[in-house]
Amino acid sequence: MRKITMIAAVAALTLAAGLSLNLDQVRAADAMPAVGQTAPGFTLASQTGAQVSLSSFAGKWVVLYFYPKDMTPGCTIEAHNFQTAQPQFTAKNAVILGVSVDTPASHQQFCTQENLTFRLLADTNHTVTNAYGSLGNNGMAARNTFLINPQGNIAQVWTGVSPQTTVPIVLAAIPGAPAGAVPSQPSAEVPEMRKPITDSVKPPPPINQAPPQ
Repeated sequence: MRKITMIAAVAALTLAAGLSLNLDQVRAADAMPAVGQTAPGFTLASQTGAQVSLSSFAGKWVVLYFYPKDMTPGCTIEAHNFQTAQPQFTAKNAVILGVSVDTPASHQQFCTQENLTFRLLADTNHTVTNAYGSLGNNGMAARNTFLINPQGNIAQVWTGVSPQTTVPIVLAAIPGAPAGAVPSQPSAEVPEMRKPITDSVKPPPPINQAPPQ
């Protein structure tokens, strides 16, 4: 009888733990900031070790994208797509911030290896990933992207995004310059305005007329 009671107690504890885990997952989903809400503030170290705060980008659009892990195939594709489109985001007054739970040293290696120039932020304590409801069951960040408007509010949310297709979707959601526009650059060579050659050459003197003294 005592053995049956112990088995029942263990089963009850296991069920309670499972329910607690499910509730934690629900709370994490509920914690994801919705469109229109103020974006949770943060300060994290970038790949250079510099501290980067969301508040420092007031007046700009911020693309905050969470990704699972540095130097993995899907995350590399997504990072390359953001890097390629960086001039278009700049033309729309937008900055790109990537976040994972990797360390700044890992981010630095990733950026060096893949020639990435935008900021990758290290959320090693999972604080920001949790604040944005983007911590996966595997302890890594889920592939979610948040668009934050210049007033600091959530403008768009994309969850479970595809690394192959998310960048043009995010770019199209930002108002401003056309999606294909890039900041204008002065021409390397500006040809000098010239008169027609026939206007700049004097006609030869008449054959029988002596040249002027």
